[in-house]
Amino acid sequence: MGFNKQIIGKKARIDGYKAEYLAALFLRLKGYKILQRNFKPPRGTGAGEIDIIALKHNVIIFIEVKKRNSRDSAAEAINEHVQSRRIKGAEYFLMTHPELADKEMRFDAILISPNRFPEHIRNAFMCS
Repeated sequence: MGFNKQIIGKKARIDGYKAEYLAALFLRLKGYKILQRNFKPPRGTGAGEIDIIALKHNVIIFIEVKKRNSRDSAAEAINEHVQSRRIKGAEYFLMTHPELADKEMRFDAILISPNRFPEHIRNAFMCS
C-alpha cells in the first residue's frame, strides 16, 4: 500500500511540474517576465510555495497553478487555506526582495485541465 502511494505521489508531482512549465510558457507568450518558479519559504513560517512569480507592467504577480480533471475542480482547489498560505508566501518573498516593494501586486491563477487551453484568471484572489 505504501509503495503504491509513493508512485501516485510521484506521478502527481510530475504532472504538477508539467502544468507549471506549461503555465510559465503560456505567461511568457503573453509578455510576462518570469522572476522565479517554485519559491519555497522556510518551514514554520506558515507560508506556502508560490508556483510562479512574474512581472508585467510594474506589477508583480504571484501565480497559483492548478491542474485537475476539470476546470471546476481546479478552481475549487484554490480554497481559502491555499489562498492564505500563498498570501503569506508572497509577503515573505517581498520581505526578502525589498527592491520589488514599490511594485503593485496581484494574485492570479492558471487552471489546467485536459483538452482545454490553459485558463488565466487575473486577480483570482486578494489579500484581506
